Amino acid sequence: MMSTKAAGREPRTYHPQFSSPEADIVLISSEDTAYRVPYFTLRNTCGFFRNLLSSYTPHLGQTAGGDKLQPVEVVEKDKVLTKVLCMICGLHTENWESISEVDDALSLVQKWDAPGPLSIIRCAITAPMFLADPVRLYAITTRFGWDEEARVASTQTLTLNLYDEDIRSDLERVSSRPLMALFRLHRGRRDEFKRLVDCEGRFAAGNSARLLCLGCGEGMSNHTWRELKARMFMEMDRRPLGDTLCGLEMEEWPEAIACWEAKCQKTDCGRLNYNKLSTLRDIKDCVDRLPLHI
Repeated sequence: MMSTKAAGREPRTYHPQFSSPEADIVLISSEDTAYRVPYFTLRNTCGFFRNLLSSYTPHLGQTAGGDKLQPVEVVEKDKVLTKVLCMICGLHTENWESISEVDDALSLVQKWDAPGPLSIIRCAITAPMFLADPVRLYAITTRFGWDEEARVASTQTLTLNLYDEDIRSDLERVSSRPLMALFRLHRGRRDEFKRLVDCEGRFAAGNSARLLCLGCGEGMSNHTWRELKARMFMEMDRRPLGDTLCGLEMEEWPEAIACWEAKCQKTDCGRLNYNKLSTLRDIKDCVDRLPLHI
């Protein structure tokens, strides 16, 4: 992660926020930018530097300013190093630009054993811009053991199909145990929804072994309800949140149209087989009963 800078080689420039000649330690980014940071700050905020600088005594330095020790190279780029050092030193930190930037900063914080920046990042990790990338967020929160934030991230993943190739690389960042927990959440919602909509007590008109018209007592087929259930099952598999059920999108499904228009075939009856409003209400109740997080 670090190495001593070659003697006689000077960095191109000092970062304007970290250029004080009174600082003891000089860090050099992978982009050859120098950062002067006080020894006391690094020693008291980072376990890594506490060990690295254990034999260094500031008042025994031979020269004033930042040249008491050989500069130390850091493999991180300016953007990441600047953000982490600003948090360590209590300086203003620019807004995060992406969850990848946060992930890179966390990697450095973890290597440096810096609990201060870690707690700052944790406070902001469920901001809307990060929730927009829920699988990556889930990978981060489970890696650091942030259970509450991981539950929030797992809920946000319910809009996704975990078998979608587009999120494969993000899923590969998740360790095996939390990954299986996430798959159980998605699969469990789908399977529990199927169990609820198959319940004859809740959906008697569609699930009864022998469906009779309430108007004339004529036997009727419930195949349209079975086809709608199959479509809803597929939709829950594709998008386990279930927010597309009972909405405008569902109104356009051929299976839903056929189900709501199904009626008794007896010439002098023509009663609808299913009460659309009450059935939709019961379907929504089934979705609301499902677990929302790991």
